[in-house]
Amino acid sequence: MDSCVCQSLNCISYGLYIVTTADEAQKNGLIVNTAFQVSADPAQIAVCVCKNSFTHQLIEKSRVFAVMPLEQQTPMVFIGNFGFRTGRTYDKFAKVTFTRGQTGVPIVTEHTLASIESRVLQMVDVGTHTLFIGDVVSGQILKPQGIPLTYEYYHTVIKGKTPPGATHL
Repeated sequence: MDSCVCQSLNCISYGLYIVTTADEAQKNGLIVNTAFQVSADPAQIAVCVCKNSFTHQLIEKSRVFAVMPLEQQTPMVFIGNFGFRTGRTYDKFAKVTFTRGQTGVPIVTEHTLASIESRVLQMVDVGTHTLFIGDVVSGQILKPQGIPLTYEYYHTVIKGKTPPGATHL
């Protein structure tokens, strides 16, 4: 991809979110930068998840996920726990405070502003990633006064890196 295309894509505004899921035996989560509301009535959201990820595998199996926007003050170590390790060999929840949502997915309560829990309605193949579109089944505010962490803030202030397989180039 040429540098003009990459620079152009960098002008699109993104947030940083934890996406979690669980089936009967396993739970996992990862960091994504693409989550958005697609409908108000009925309430629906979408997340874009790398096909190679363990979280993707579990969402396909369980057909449920939760999205949690991160707060601007989220430490890099916390982001790294969900963004730079695989849940296939590492328990991302071992040292993280979480509860279980209505669908059984983990709701991370540290460094998150809210949670939105969904059941998958559609899966759209978008190349290296899948766009999971879900019906919202519950939502809660976890930190009412927080400021959302944007991808730009992550790169320019926190000096974070984009791992291989991430949506943003």
